[in-house]
Amino acid sequence: MRYVIIGAGAVGGAVGGRLAQGGCEVVLVARGKQYEALREQGLVLQTPDGPHTHRLPVVNGPEALGVLRADDVLVLSVKTQDSAAALAAWGPRPVDGGGTAAERLPLVCAQNGVESERLALRTFQRVYAMCVWLPAAFVEPGVVRADGTPLTGILHLGRYPAGADDTAREIAADLERCRLDAPVVADAMRWKYAKLLANLANSIEAVSGVLTSEEGIALFRRARAEGEAVLAAAGIAYTSPEEEQRVRADKIRFEPFDGSPRGGGSSWQSLQRGAGTIEADYLNGEIALLGRLHGVPTPVNDVLQERANEAAREGRPPGATSVTDLVAAVDARVARTVSGS
Repeated sequence: MRYVIIGAGAVGGAVGGRLAQGGCEVVLVARGKQYEALREQGLVLQTPDGPHTHRLPVVNGPEALGVLRADDVLVLSVKTQDSAAALAAWGPRPVDGGGTAAERLPLVCAQNGVESERLALRTFQRVYAMCVWLPAAFVEPGVVRADGTPLTGILHLGRYPAGADDTAREIAADLERCRLDAPVVADAMRWKYAKLLANLANSIEAVSGVLTSEEGIALFRRARAEGEAVLAAAGIAYTSPEEEQRVRADKIRFEPFDGSPRGGGSSWQSLQRGAGTIEADYLNGEIALLGRLHGVPTPVNDVLQERANEAAREGRPPGATSVTDLVAAVDARVARTVSGS
């Protein structure tokens, strides 16, 4: 198999780098400064077991890769707000022997949220869900940092909407040769919905800084409680924290290896890079959407979604708003919701 990593940022770079270390053939897809850096200096993957430089083929789009191979696996690791454009670009690409990528090739959604799989299934016939637990950060163009140890990440993988097959098992076998655990499960979305609940903290981190205060942690608990109520109303199953802990045990720990302070998650990193967009619509916004569909008010997640989008739109750095001010905005929205005004 050849792995085409569509979106060679933090997660895509870490997964692509580890696959390359395991002897797999990897092509990185990137844009702008990241594309230039990868092309000129290669991918530098910083990990607790040392820095690794991988000089891999890199392209800035499907046209540059030409006709795809029949053994290609497309790994979608862009942010969800960029999924539709990526799917439209890669789906029609011809595959050696006939047909298109959308008809013939497996597409793995290695992303936060739960929407990309559904978007992909509109055009791609072979879609796989991957729940990504992998602490990684985009350091600078060409450089990705992954702090997990002894494993770099745990990637639950299965067919979408459900099931497991030989392709999933082949992909998992490749991943597990290179410091990644990849359990193949028939219910990968159950793991992704649990990750969605955890990711409701992302907007708080982005807007008000890394969650270290009791005030910030309490706000996350309120957002998660809304999320749990919404999933219950929608009849959507998700793994419990106890099940996650049993499966992950001590396989992956976050241990900074050079004394650097820990940054925030993917949304925090989007503001730090000045990306101009953020994934809040597919995290807190997913809870808001399901709440409206099933008659459950979601004022906490509504405010977090709005404030995160506002910060991205206005180019604010992460942590520009105090958690006290953010809590006040949430409390005001909750009061209006309760009063019906």
